[in-house]
Amino acid sequence: MGSTSHTEDETLAASFKFGTSFVDASKREAPLRTFLFGYKLARTLAPLLHSTLFDGISVPWTYKVHETQDASEFLPALKQSDIVGCAVTMPFKVKMMSEVDDVTDEGRVIGAINTVFLRRAPDGSTRYIGTNTDCVGVREAFQQNYPDIVQRAQGRPAMVVGAGGACRASIYALSEWLGASKVYLVNRLDEEVKSIIESLKESGFTGQLVHVKSIEQAAALETPVLMVGTVPDFPPQSPGEILAREVSNHFLNRPEKGCILEMCYFPRPRTEFYELGINGGWTMIYGTEAMIWQGVAQQILWSELPIQNFKLTEAKEAIAKALLAS
Repeated sequence: MGSTSHTEDETLAASFKFGTSFVDASKREAPLRTFLFGYKLARTLAPLLHSTLFDGISVPWTYKVHETQDASEFLPALKQSDIVGCAVTMPFKVKMMSEVDDVTDEGRVIGAINTVFLRRAPDGSTRYIGTNTDCVGVREAFQQNYPDIVQRAQGRPAMVVGAGGACRASIYALSEWLGASKVYLVNRLDEEVKSIIESLKESGFTGQLVHVKSIEQAAALETPVLMVGTVPDFPPQSPGEILAREVSNHFLNRPEKGCILEMCYFPRPRTEFYELGINGGWTMIYGTEAMIWQGVAQQILWSELPIQNFKLTEAKEAIAKALLAS
């Protein structure tokens, strides 16, 4: 599974600033529940991932889908007595920040949460803490697969293609954890990039962001070492999509090569953008790596177990098999 860093255990340790332990040995033996709250979840691989991880740590916990468009169902579902945490996806990642008792630094800066974990307050009450493990997924996808290239990336530019749901988390991981000197943003719509930059700055992000709008501008910029693709796997059609692809290709075709994490993995992880990176000589990482590592981070926060307890190989094999069958 690659080398394991200590960063996941640091994530667990940091979570205790919001309270003391919620899970003890008796809870790990009880049939507790977690769930995914969101809408349009028919294709999600999260239940398979989490059931495999739960089996690996030998807890009788379950992870179910709670599909709804009604945000008012969130707190009643979360505050059931047998709930040990939950995941949050679109369209609720921003809205649910105001429904929890506190939000971690990364969730606050990114401006969205995808996870809620539980801790005990000094008076014994339960505290519900929101965080964002998507950024952990991006970080670990790079660190676990290509640690040497992460060292190369220190103090060098990085790049994010697209302004989708993974964009903000990718920016945070590249800038705050992977040492990027600046992050280039390439996207089909200028107003989406402007909105991302403004919202990140308002939430306290201090990294340098550069909106790359043209081939001419790109030609004057240093080649990024790390790149994250966040665009669905459809051929570019609109003028903005075509320009964003041309700017991306400008960097991909340079003599200097780096490493690309292609976050899109459904219905197939080998996307058109992935193929462009391979053909350009870049080292490529499938988006399933980030998906699995963000889920592992969730499990660590819920179970309060160290990363060494988790069977990553089994989880990766289960996800790969499911994608082949889809």
